[in-house]
Amino acid sequence: MHNTVDIITMGCSKNLVDSELLMKQFEANGFKCTHDSPNPTGEVVVINTCGFIQDAKEESIETILEFAEAKDEGRIKRLYVMGCLSQRYKDDLEREIPQVDKWYGKFNYKELLHELGKAEVPSCNGIRHITTPRHYAYLKISEGCDRHCAYCAIPLITGRHKSRPKEEILAEVRQLVSEGTVEFQVIAQELTYYGTDIDGKQHIAELVSDMADIEGVKWIRLHYAYPTHFPLELLDVMREKPNVCRYLDIAFQHISDHMLTRMRRNFTKDETYALIEEMRRRVPGIHLRTTLMVGFPGETEEDFDELKEFVRRVRFERMGAFAYSEEDDTYSAREYEDDVPAETKQRRLDELMQLQQDISAEVEAAKVGTVMSVVVDRKEGDYYVARSEFCSPEVDPEVLIHAEGNTLKIGCFYDVKITDSEEFDLYAEMI
Repeated sequence: MHNTVDIITMGCSKNLVDSELLMKQFEANGFKCTHDSPNPTGEVVVINTCGFIQDAKEESIETILEFAEAKDEGRIKRLYVMGCLSQRYKDDLEREIPQVDKWYGKFNYKELLHELGKAEVPSCNGIRHITTPRHYAYLKISEGCDRHCAYCAIPLITGRHKSRPKEEILAEVRQLVSEGTVEFQVIAQELTYYGTDIDGKQHIAELVSDMADIEGVKWIRLHYAYPTHFPLELLDVMREKPNVCRYLDIAFQHISDHMLTRMRRNFTKDETYALIEEMRRRVPGIHLRTTLMVGFPGETEEDFDELKEFVRRVRFERMGAFAYSEEDDTYSAREYEDDVPAETKQRRLDELMQLQQDISAEVEAAKVGTVMSVVVDRKEGDYYVARSEFCSPEVDPEVLIHAEGNTLKIGCFYDVKITDSEEFDLYAEMI
């Protein structure tokens, strides 16, 4: 189809924001865009890649190869690749996959417009084609990261931390509210660092407070915090502002001091427990989402036992985990031997996730009989699928409301009573 573009987004929500910005520019230039179409048939396909860990890189490469074959067969005319993977491995990829017309990195992807004989439309700068349900959007407040965790390649890909100007962010929030967005997932590689590159001070609490004061903002949810030098005033904003969700996504990675030191996390076991205790003291009912890593070089069974005890003791409301994979040019790849066998990594990962599954079931069961405010995301089969303030889209438990006898609107908020629970989902009835 002439003047059609299919954009495929791999990886995280930060990539999704980049895709949405590019889609708006394409549309301003007269193109018709689709996003993550199950059967892309556009004249142009753009793949926005992820290069964070081995599994994500492999998935991105497999997707590129799939569309390279489609180009060879004449099903698409042009194929472009952008994002983290091509930022990092552009030269190698060009040699290996010649079917790709051009490769772009993490920050120069708008040059693709010139490649197609078009130009960037200044009036659309900062404006996105929202691909999520209209009532919620991801809001990226910074790029890059100044942390130097031993295992992480993100700083090698995205560079140093760079905060967006506060007024620019607030203007985007107002614009999105005017278009029907009421819920904002605030995202950054390290959101607590916001503002430090501007004047040396952390301004995340001030930013979130100002966002919360914008009329029409119903929920603000915070993602990807870092424990070292965590700004405790952010917790006060969360407690005092009713539209700032009692939810925080903060990756602790491990608890053993042995592992935290080798990971270069600059945070100790005792500091971790103290911070979590302070979070729950300042914000009663807060739901913490964390990410943990198993199989980092040098991890012993004693280290892993400490990690399991950490999970049992803290009882995270939300938790994910992954096995270490060596990333090129990182500190751990240079300095350590990847000495934990793959089968040991998998066993530890399985044990940890089984432990969390049992905890999650208990956490959700404790909500039965309570009343919650939820937002409806969609209708699916016999149920409306909704979320509470404690649930981020796509990664957290959902609240299922029987559709029979109810007529609910997508994107609207309702008070419901929780009637039953499963390991990861809740059932509710209208009040």
